[in-house]
Amino acid sequence: MTPLVHLAVLDVVGTAADKLLQGQTSAQVELANGGFAPLTCFCNAKGRMLANAQLLRISPERYRLILHRDLVEPLRDHLKKFAPFYKSELSVRDDLALLGLIGADAPAIAARHFDIPAPSLWHQAGDAERQLLAHPGPQPRVLICLPREQAVATVSALADQATLVGNAEWCLQDIRAGLAWLTAAHQDGLLPQMINWEALGGISFKKGCYTGQEVVARAHFRGQVKKRLAHCRLESDQLPELGSAIVDENGKSGGEVIAAERDNEGGVELLAVLTTREEIGPLSLEDRSVTLLPLPYPIERLDPESLA
Repeated sequence: MTPLVHLAVLDVVGTAADKLLQGQTSAQVELANGGFAPLTCFCNAKGRMLANAQLLRISPERYRLILHRDLVEPLRDHLKKFAPFYKSELSVRDDLALLGLIGADAPAIAARHFDIPAPSLWHQAGDAERQLLAHPGPQPRVLICLPREQAVATVSALADQATLVGNAEWCLQDIRAGLAWLTAAHQDGLLPQMINWEALGGISFKKGCYTGQEVVARAHFRGQVKKRLAHCRLESDQLPELGSAIVDENGKSGGEVIAAERDNEGGVELLAVLTTREEIGPLSLEDRSVTLLPLPYPIERLDPESLA
């Protein structure tokens, strides 16, 4: 069990909140129906991501976005430019807390404690106050969103069933799931496909226009994605800074670090955006060897409509 201090919550509320989001997000908003909770992203006009998130529907006029804490206020400020036209309001929900449960018993423990059926992957379950979300990884994971005032009591109540660990353990599970959350280090810099977002069901190619849609669609249909997210291991016990360059044997940059966490074997696991050149050769980061590891999913389009 871990507090998910790296994530934050942004609510979009209003009679036309769905229309506001439909014009800005890569998700087909009508799919977020209180059951399915799709991945999504927000782009600038050049198709570069401002943020990526998970989209929940809490009530007919309330949508909830879970995203990296770095970007919650910048995304709110971006959407504020459009909100008045849709009679919508945006609020950063500092009154809510996010907790994570990891392990084979995580779904059952969460379901029993909250008396809420455990959801399936990328789905939500709960009510207006508390939500459970199933996330991918080598072990079952449940993300819990609840009022901050209930968080301490929840941690205490679950202490005999789940060991409290640091936030890094959840982030390591994200890395192993091939799931990258955009931070300030890469805002405005990457197409969604560069973090394999369409392979995770984070892009609907069946919806209408949204900001950046034309560029995102062209990159997909013309195969113009020159960089892709990769899972790697760094032979070092020092965490590299986000954005650190990964170079080939000639010292030429082949990509950069998106996320990094220590493993339990004296090394560091990375998510990195790397060139798609077939023969990239040996890689290193600050003279330390970088080894490519397999991703847990194929690099091919996964339509969110099929997940819903």
